[in-house]
Formats: sequence, structure tokens, C-alpha cells
Amino acid sequence: MIPATHNEAAPSAIKYYWEDMVVGSRRDLGSVQTTKEEILSFARQFDPQPFHLDEDAARESVFGSLCASGWHTCAMTMRLMVDNFLNDSSSLGSPGLESLKWLKPVFPGDTLTLHLTVLESRPMGKRPDVGLVRSAWELVNQHGAKVLYMDGYGMFRRRHRASD
Repeated sequence: MIPATHNEAAPSAIKYYWEDMVVGSRRDLGSVQTTKEEILSFARQFDPQPFHLDEDAARESVFGSLCASGWHTCAMTMRLMVDNFLNDSSSLGSPGLESLKWLKPVFPGDTLTLHLTVLESRPMGKRPDVGLVRSAWELVNQHGAKVLYMDGYGMFRRRHRASD
């Protein structure tokens, strides 16, 4: 198992409920800087393809340099989401994604910043205490180029249970 590289913190009091996720709203959810060591460590354990593990092989690849696994990019994105939003929310998990795209490679030293935009929001029909939110996650590098795009759903407890 990969040792944690961030402080482990207990979830805080709930600040955000389903009602706080207004369609069209955007949240900036922090940044993370990638390191060669973390790219290699993740690749060794989860995605041991040559362009994630070996600088010579990476130079000969379509990427031209050692780069992070797309799954590592997803994991860093999720960490930003949890640390800077979900741990403060009434999140109940996710039923899944509509799309996931790795748009550009992530290299050692890149600084990645996460933006979340609410696309849709509706109460769940069978669960009057839960709302469903569809959102777009955009991860950009220090040059403003999108490196990852995800579009998916999250379930959140409602502040007040809807009438049955």
C-alpha cells in the first residue's frame, strides 16, 4: 500500500448539503504539485507501463517524457475533491460517471488545479432525504490546459427531508 502523503483528517461538520449545489455554480477546489517519486510509486503499484516507470522508454513514447498514469491523475483529483469539498459536505457517495477523459499528459513538477461546476441537480424519487447532483470536474495544469475532464453524479443528504 502506498503511504499517505497528505495529512489524514477526520471529516468536519457538514457545511454543504444538496440544496447548496446550485446549477451553474463553480467551486475551485485547490491544487496539487506532482512529483517524479509519486508518479513512479503509483505506477509501480497500479499501472506499470514503461512510460510511467522508465524515463528512457517514456522519451521514446508518444508522451516524450515520464508522465503520470491517468489513474494516478484521477486519484490526485479525488484527493483534492475530498479534502476541499466532500469532507465538508453531506456526501453519500456516487452512483457513477458519465464520462472520463485524460486530455493531456501530466508530468513531474506540474501543478494541477481542480474546478467543479454543477450541471444538474434533482431530488431522488425513492429517497426524499437525498438529492442527486451531476457535476463536471476539470483539472488544469499550470499553463491553464485541461488535463482531465470527468462528468458524473454525486448523492448528497438534503438539509430538510422533502415531503413524502
